[in-house]
Amino acid sequence: MHRFGPLARTCARTALDFALPPRCAGCGIIVPDVHSFCPDCWRQVEFLGESGCECCGIPLQATDEAICVRCLAVPPRIARTRAAVAYDDLSRSLAIRLKYGRKVAIARTMAHYMAPLVRSEGDSVLVPVPLHRTRLWTRGFNQSALVARELSRRLNIPADPLILRRTRRTPPLKGMSPLQRRKTVSGAFRVSNKQAIAGRTVILVDDVLTTGSTAEACARVLKRAGAARIELVSWARVVKPSQLMR
Repeated sequence: MHRFGPLARTCARTALDFALPPRCAGCGIIVPDVHSFCPDCWRQVEFLGESGCECCGIPLQATDEAICVRCLAVPPRIARTRAAVAYDDLSRSLAIRLKYGRKVAIARTMAHYMAPLVRSEGDSVLVPVPLHRTRLWTRGFNQSALVARELSRRLNIPADPLILRRTRRTPPLKGMSPLQRRKTVSGAFRVSNKQAIAGRTVILVDDVLTTGSTAEACARVLKRAGAARIELVSWARVVKPSQLMR
């Protein structure tokens, strides 16, 4: 009887795909493949991939250098930062629909494009940027934890949403300057299990990277707790300064 299990699951998936065909992650029209975009939305997406500074990932233009001047002058705590796409109206809409619209399936779409950017060398663990417990209770889930779980499933890298905790509720950072953001998140995080990260590479997972203040605050406490290396992977990142105040 068990040999019919895989066949039954395949038939069920086929029937489901017929009844609920894949739709564009951007506009919702029917598309050939799951987690894909229609041609119009695809042209709007700016995929970042492995381009840019080898350290912080910021796009580099008109230069043959592999590392940006800022990272050469002051090496950041986060050794490697990567984002799947540039922050724009389309990528922002996906993040908002996941975070506030409860469209949790979008986490799988984000992970689909983020997974190729994750290095699984050595003893790594995926750690989502945490929410404060009051915000978690209100929202019902941590969108970064959902993405980390999908990345873990795809890449066979363990994910632990409890290693890093947000001990102080901070106001929304939207509209703040980079300096204001750093001051706001300073001291807001704590490592709950130092043994779980001692000597390991911690890969922080976030949905949107703006100034990096939150990620840097997380990296600071992770380093102090004994992590050997910190990396960061996100769905989208702001590459235009004018978008920081949005």
